[in-house]
Amino acid sequence: MGVKILAINGSPRKSGTQYALEYALKSAEETGNVETELINLRGKELNFCIHCNRCIKENVLFCPTFDDAMTKIYPKILEADGIIIGSPVYQMSPNAQITTFFNRLRPLGKLISQGKFGLKVAGGIAVGGARNGGQDTTLEGITNMLLASGYIVASGSVFAYNGGSLWSQGANLEGAKNDEVGLATVSMIGRRIAVLAKVLQEGAKHTDYKEYQYAGFISEEEILARRSAFKKG
Repeated sequence: MGVKILAINGSPRKSGTQYALEYALKSAEETGNVETELINLRGKELNFCIHCNRCIKENVLFCPTFDDAMTKIYPKILEADGIIIGSPVYQMSPNAQITTFFNRLRPLGKLISQGKFGLKVAGGIAVGGARNGGQDTTLEGITNMLLASGYIVASGSVFAYNGGSLWSQGANLEGAKNDEVGLATVSMIGRRIAVLAKVLQEGAKHTDYKEYQYAGFISEEEILARRSAFKKG
């Protein structure tokens, strides 16, 4: 069965992070029957979420306040069976572009609780200027945002337990290309996401589970009750 893997590049530069994501997508394609797409947030208009809740009130799957880059990205997120998030290390954390990207997923919140993301696989890639330059903490931030969005987060076992970690060696793109250890973790994450996505999509055909069960709920009524309690709390 074929799957689609989407990669989101948060780097404002065409450098190591983009190369890492391209490398991961190529590795995913090597597993067979995988369609890939890379979206660079670089140079795109990406407004901050102002928590106006218009998307909730108007029950739409896009942002009615800002018609920017996210308008075209929302459908691609829904179509993808897997997603890879790439960020350079900024102050030991994901950069502003990636954080804003996740903040802007609010219009899809209803679908997340309904289990629409319950079989989607995800992972992160972080690129830092030093070998131990904040990649772990950046990946932790990406992982937390992916989990909050309902994704199944893939690891690369002990070799890449929290995602792909690349060292640009202070030389940007050329440094990233020469980090053989880091590229191995990037490749592993790309392949694992692709394989797991295919297994989950194929396996789901042979079960009677409802989508909301993928999100951990036992009924649609429980979803409504939880959302109601959340709003009150």
